[in-house]
Amino acid sequence: MTSAGGPAGEVRVWAVRQEPPWRESLSLSLLDAGERAKAASFTRGGDRSMYLAAHAGLRLLLGDRLGLHPRDLRFGRDRCAHCGGQHGRPVLLDGPDDLHFSLSHCAGLTLVGVADAPVGVDAERLPDRRTVELCLTRLHPRERDELLGTPWAQRPLRFCRLWTRKEAYLKALGTGLGRGLDRDYLGDGRVGRPAGWTVANLSCGPRDGVHAAALAVPAGVRWPVGLRELNWSSYGHVPLRVASLEEKGHVDIPTVCD
Repeated sequence: MTSAGGPAGEVRVWAVRQEPPWRESLSLSLLDAGERAKAASFTRGGDRSMYLAAHAGLRLLLGDRLGLHPRDLRFGRDRCAHCGGQHGRPVLLDGPDDLHFSLSHCAGLTLVGVADAPVGVDAERLPDRRTVELCLTRLHPRERDELLGTPWAQRPLRFCRLWTRKEAYLKALGTGLGRGLDRDYLGDGRVGRPAGWTVANLSCGPRDGVHAAALAVPAGVRWPVGLRELNWSSYGHVPLRVASLEEKGHVDIPTVCD
């Protein structure tokens, strides 16, 4: 099997850019009831397909690392590091303490991060100018000054790269956007950034002009060389085995209707 893990203190990040090469019902067979309900809520087929690809991909990678069938994984939420509520970073129930993951998906790009320490990934499409202007007041003062000093033509990309760094960091912390966006400086400078963390942008490859992506991990965790492209063919035996069982009447594969 293809390993989704690595040595202690390492993080790996996969890009999911395409749907898997099997029928939709096989991806659904890997998910739990909550995920299937979420998939059914999408009115656009393309949005549903990318959601299924993101969550099937996450389950395949984690199941591979743990030696478990993807559909046997159970997810929950850790306590929020900001308020203590049960809505913090996603976790594997009954999973090992040293396995951490993060998932982010937007139109055209999904990222899956798997690490031996808290990890956050974020991917976003470039916003329009109005969105940038509306968000400026919520940022750290130094970040705001940097953006205001950036020519209009370059501002959306610079803002998007900053925003993904902030979201990746807040995901790794376990607070999400519940922590004020103005509390932490994650601008282009190195001085004044959160101590004990490495937060930086990742190359989106051919989508660098329309997307931005970032990764956050504790300092000392080995940084990935680059994004790994999720190779669906390495995992094709998993859903196809389910399909074989379905044909023999051993399992029922759920469906989602438009």
